[in-house]
Amino acid sequence: MSSAEHRATHRAATTEDDAAGLLALLRSVPDHPAPGVTFWDITPLLGDAQALARATGALAEAARALPGGRIDLVAGVEARGFVLGAPLALALGAGFVPLRKAGKLPWRTVRQDYSLEYGEASIEAHEDAVPAGARVLVIDDVLATGGTASAACTLVQRLGGELAGALFLLELVGLDGRAALATALGGAPVAAVLQTP
Repeated sequence: MSSAEHRATHRAATTEDDAAGLLALLRSVPDHPAPGVTFWDITPLLGDAQALARATGALAEAARALPGGRIDLVAGVEARGFVLGAPLALALGAGFVPLRKAGKLPWRTVRQDYSLEYGEASIEAHEDAVPAGARVLVIDDVLATGGTASAACTLVQRLGGELAGALFLLELVGLDGRAALATALGGAPVAAVLQTP
């Protein structure tokens, strides 16, 4: 299967018109947070109630289409993964686990370090956030290089969870984050509602 076919089979069933409408609400900001990095800002979409509802619906549809059955927990990566993940968890009848930046959680945590395009970072979760064997869907707003998502997937597994997959509002296809995620996912699927070249 070609990479284009793979992407097509793991993309939400959003109509082309709806996808184009949602994509038009995203803003690309060059050289943020560092020179040479383009930041994809989802706040215009979040500020449009109808677009947010459509995006949440498309994410839920994509999650339900993943192979493997039930999803017990949705793990959202700080901060935009919280905004998208909490309503997704409600739509799926699942619980929600926040994956936070280091030092933000008040109780005992498990920490996962990782590299970004522009530096180093860490995420944490409470050590009891994921019951052993729970099927967990990781969600974030953008799949770029896959570093943050890989760390999130690794953290979920270290906590005792089974990965149901990784889901994104937007995939930057040219950065090939899916390939970076392959090891961390261990065969679990990746899906994105929207894609850019």
